[in-house]
Amino acid sequence: MRVAATRKLWEFGLAILGLMIVLLVGGYGKALLPTATEILWDTYGVPHVFARDARDAFQAFGWAQMQSHGDLLLRLYGQARGRAAEYWGEDYLDSDRWVLTMGVPDRARRWYQLQSPAFQSYLEAFAAGINAYAQEHPDLIDDDVEVVLPVKPEDVLAHLQRVLYFTFVVNPARVRGVEKHASGSNAWAIAPSRSANGHAMLLANPHLLWSEQFLWYEAQIQAPEVDIYGATLVGFPGLAIAFNNHLGWTYTVNTHDGWDAYELQLQDGGYLFDGKVQAFETENLTLRVKQPDGSARSQPLVVRRSIHGPVISQQDNKALALRVVGLDQPGVLEQWWDMARAKNLAQFETALQRLQLPMFTVMYADRAGHIMHLFNGQVPIRRAGDYKYWSGVIPGDTSKTLWTKYHPYHDLPRVIDPASGWLQNANDPPWTTTFPQALDPANFPAYMAPQFMHFRAQRSARMLEEDPQISFEEMVQYKHSTRMELGDRLVADVIAAARQYGNELARQAADVLEAWDRQTEADSRGAVLFAAWTQEVKFPEVFATPWQADSPLTTPHGLVNPQSAVKALETAAGKVRQAYGALNVRWGDVFRLEYGKQKLPGNGGFDDLGVFRTVWFAPQKDGTFTSIGGDSYVAAIEFSNPIRAMTLNSYGNSTQPNSRHNGDQLSLFAQKQLRPVWRSRQEIQAHLEERKVFTAGVRTQR
Repeated sequence: MRVAATRKLWEFGLAILGLMIVLLVGGYGKALLPTATEILWDTYGVPHVFARDARDAFQAFGWAQMQSHGDLLLRLYGQARGRAAEYWGEDYLDSDRWVLTMGVPDRARRWYQLQSPAFQSYLEAFAAGINAYAQEHPDLIDDDVEVVLPVKPEDVLAHLQRVLYFTFVVNPARVRGVEKHASGSNAWAIAPSRSANGHAMLLANPHLLWSEQFLWYEAQIQAPEVDIYGATLVGFPGLAIAFNNHLGWTYTVNTHDGWDAYELQLQDGGYLFDGKVQAFETENLTLRVKQPDGSARSQPLVVRRSIHGPVISQQDNKALALRVVGLDQPGVLEQWWDMARAKNLAQFETALQRLQLPMFTVMYADRAGHIMHLFNGQVPIRRAGDYKYWSGVIPGDTSKTLWTKYHPYHDLPRVIDPASGWLQNANDPPWTTTFPQALDPANFPAYMAPQFMHFRAQRSARMLEEDPQISFEEMVQYKHSTRMELGDRLVADVIAAARQYGNELARQAADVLEAWDRQTEADSRGAVLFAAWTQEVKFPEVFATPWQADSPLTTPHGLVNPQSAVKALETAAGKVRQAYGALNVRWGDVFRLEYGKQKLPGNGGFDDLGVFRTVWFAPQKDGTFTSIGGDSYVAAIEFSNPIRAMTLNSYGNSTQPNSRHNGDQLSLFAQKQLRPVWRSRQEIQAHLEERKVFTAGVRTQR
């Protein structure tokens, strides 16, 4: 009896010891809470925050962003205040006018008061981390931006508004109709039934400019009830694209109409509305502009607001007023935090249903095997009209066109666990997220989203549709595909027409195009010539058959006028030969990857060519093109146990001038490689570059 009892006691003791070991070294599982908050920096400059509580996590994340992006962050916050011209001169005057006309600083102060008490404390902590870093390392902050210090929680919210609402939803270039290459994305969710390994997989691939407020910051944040890894835009206090041990999500810019321009009829100092003259709400502001000699001049700014929103232009007896969604919805940061803490689809949707995020398609996958596509956004409930109507200028003299409410969550296009086993979005409308199509546009208001499927989206769907069992390695390979869908669609027709109607130069060009591999690899010969031809023809008029909703993956196609297409080829060939000396010049000799001081042969190409591996290039004086944006943060995630993930931040995880991580990932980008994600302490410590430990006393620096 005693021996048996002793054995049971010994076995119980071993079990308790084993449990303690699991808790202490449990890797990705729940671990004992740290006695101190710390940041472990890995060899790619990624901060891994291990915090005692949520408030400490936000404070450490503020510190981390300052160490990686301090100069940029402060400059962005100065712009969000509408005081950038006061700090840095005339170049920022238009930015200040826009920010103040949109009412960003005042609204940020109101939004702060509307946060929950807990989230107010998190914003205070994030700002405190920023200020604490600047106080401890003043020599590492550019003297030019120190004027922004100290940072306040309201600055964080003002920056959020400027980026989300007054850059992504609407911005001055979009109002003028001249915006190019500001934002895009690819996103995939693959179900276990479609994956070679039986696990759901997620691909995150936003496309943004490689500068300013569009830069991604990669990080891990671990605190009680949360362990998330992902990326956010510089200056945001939480991760926007992320995954945890249970699920993950990413975004694409969707075809969401979140703003309207209303034409006002001016009369007697006001504007007509429902047959009566209404007075403008007027605010007189003063802009201060720093002069080259250090002095400042003052400039008045009169902001007028109608019932629709701020007036942005006036000509004769008409004015244009702007109405933007979501300005009364201040909870997006807290929604992100709750999405990060979700452990299953139901909890994740509970957070999403608040609809605090003004736009973006949400692509989701989880360990349970669920995948989801949500056409997310604050979509106004409009009385009538289709997407094209609401994309124009709207009559502002009647309440019939004034929207005041948004569609609830259950009204939005959404697909969960489709029969196909895959979902994609490449900035196309929600109707083409999978095939067979799971959404019918006829079941939604005509203004919800347009109908089209551009070539990058067709390329995206084609790769998924053609592979019945996709491995993790194949998903990464497909992500880097430089194949040009537009080339596949038209090059045979161009070659045939050139040989029938063209001169000697056109026939030589046809030979180059025939030998072309239809890709935009650095060594591809013929891609430069075909891209030059696309600049000499008019789209979509060049096609014989336009895009058709009942043939979304095979239209448009054919040349409407082969002889005209050949004339364009002759012109393009002449320009290419004159600029580069040969028709079969390598793509990477003309299109170059550049960030900081690094210059490498380029691969990838423009969205409108149908290249999934998107890179935007800007022309240079010598005839070459230099990368300015496109693929930025990339994450490939397999929801196995443990989770497998690889990632890349194309330009590196720091912009500070003396950081070794400013541009250190561009060579991997050029080689089309991702790097492994390190999440456990053991992995991070094996690749540790720096450790920052915060004692309890750090809170006194808030």
